[in-house]
Amino acid sequence: MTFPSRFRGGLTRRRFVTGIGAGGLLAALPRTSHALSSTAVPLGGSPLRASSGIIPPTPFNRWDLKVGHTRISLDGKTMHAPTVGGTVPGPILRFKQGDTVSINVTNTLDEPTSIHWHGIRTPANMDGVPGLSFGGIAPGETFTYRFKLHQSGTYWYHSHSGMQEAMGLYGAMVIDPRRPDPNACDRDYVIFLAEWTDVMPHDIVSNLKMQDDYYVFRQRTAASFPKEAREAGSAGAALTDRLAWSKMRMAATDIADVSGAIYTYTLNGHAPDMNWNGLFRPGEKVRLRFINGSTMTFFDIRIPGLEMLVVQADGNDIEPIPVDEFRIGVAETYDVIVQPKDERAYAIFAQSEDRTGYARGTLAPREGMIAPLPPMDPRPVRTMVDMGMGNMKSGESMKDMDMSGDMSGMKMDGDMAGMDMAGMNMKGMDMSHMAMPKMEVDDPGPPPINVENQMRAMMPIDRTGSPGDGLENNGRRVLNYKQLRATRPGADLRPPTREIILHLTGNMERYIWGFNGRKFSESGPIRLKLGERVRFTLINDTMMEHPIHLHGLWSELENGQGDYRPYKHTIISQPGSKLSYLVTADTPGMWAYHCHLMYHMDLGMFRTVIVA
Repeated sequence: MTFPSRFRGGLTRRRFVTGIGAGGLLAALPRTSHALSSTAVPLGGSPLRASSGIIPPTPFNRWDLKVGHTRISLDGKTMHAPTVGGTVPGPILRFKQGDTVSINVTNTLDEPTSIHWHGIRTPANMDGVPGLSFGGIAPGETFTYRFKLHQSGTYWYHSHSGMQEAMGLYGAMVIDPRRPDPNACDRDYVIFLAEWTDVMPHDIVSNLKMQDDYYVFRQRTAASFPKEAREAGSAGAALTDRLAWSKMRMAATDIADVSGAIYTYTLNGHAPDMNWNGLFRPGEKVRLRFINGSTMTFFDIRIPGLEMLVVQADGNDIEPIPVDEFRIGVAETYDVIVQPKDERAYAIFAQSEDRTGYARGTLAPREGMIAPLPPMDPRPVRTMVDMGMGNMKSGESMKDMDMSGDMSGMKMDGDMAGMDMAGMNMKGMDMSHMAMPKMEVDDPGPPPINVENQMRAMMPIDRTGSPGDGLENNGRRVLNYKQLRATRPGADLRPPTREIILHLTGNMERYIWGFNGRKFSESGPIRLKLGERVRFTLINDTMMEHPIHLHGLWSELENGQGDYRPYKHTIISQPGSKLSYLVTADTPGMWAYHCHLMYHMDLGMFRTVIVA
């Protein structure tokens, strides 16, 4: 099978979003709609402007979308980008839960295209992955997507063809709940985060294949060694750490494969100096629907001076969590509520994880106001934890670690789940009466070290309680996965009968990625029986975060919340970690399963899941 995301012919040069295409002259005005283009129109409604972040005033169940090339400039970079409706991002589509929607997508490009409705539960033939669920939309053709909406919340759509997503073919979706929204607000904005560059995606891949750190310029130097020695406790420990990274042929500062060296980070299609504005009146509740539609970038988000109440993750309601900051991985969505009390401007500050740039906007009581920006945080540096060495410190070896004593961090399954093992004397205990559920385990074992796999995580640990590299102990309240708790129990409370263990693997130096030490072309499908309850366990053998997306099915994150596990469509696997989630195979078909870092997916971190 040809890798489904690649349609090679006739890719055009790309640049992002300014002028009319970017919404560069727009300030977000409250509760109004603006003329945009007749190529993105709700049937029976008026054309809508995309980049303002303003959600259409009413939901529509029928839309006409036109995909075509648009000359767009941003931050001095110009490209004929594949777009929906002539803008990047494309129009915000608003629907109503329970409706059956029809979306006519007309392709005016000179190459095939497609639209994938990220996180939306659709029949397989409406999922929009060429080569798996349908044949794609040929040039000059119109394809009608038709499906019933069983869910509500914040989602997004994007192309799954020819790296068009990396060039700007994406947009936001908002689905109103059938019942009154428990988190209704006075104002409601989409905050769509992305990147913009005039470098073609295939050129980026070629550069990464030639040199894995091609876009990473912030390396450790001799000048930084004294600081590392102080932090490690001695020069010897710091030197040992550097040698370990050198042996792995990776840099501890290699946080993101592609950096602000070529990316301009955008918020609703606005470069940082364009200062997107969202208006409020003091005392109003404002809902901000954050979507990370970037190709390769994780963002750390805060609004200095405002507490954010996180109320939704990946379109699903969660128990509200007050935070000062949160990390949003590629393809994730988070809804937060803020309530500004003062009549002043507040900065929406989204810095890239590698601290090479940021996207920004402003919440303000009047148009044109500019909020001061906080300083960039220090860049993260990978540690032994990211290398898969558990909680080992720099300079330690395996023999230095005390493996006895406190067992409270152990993850137990079945009838022993939730037991506190701290302080328990296990000697002489009869465990035979403690029944464990029968479970079939598909475990390939540790992948071999070879041309397709650079390393193994020797002691992967549960990192769901960590906010992520660079956010630990920064003096702010930062969201982590363990805090996510659904507002109601899951729909399927059966225990799993099978566990599928997947190692996330890669060779950074050769820029090859895969599951279990094999790239897509060497891997067969994962087969699930219809109605089966399965546990997926991810062991991250790489030293990078991976946003793992399973099409067509919900992933219920096992984070210690029992039956109130959060439902997610994208799971972030931190480096050196082990995490699990449950899946009910309730929709038949052939589904894509992949890392949502596009260049990782395109170079092998992709599998098919067949439910039958």
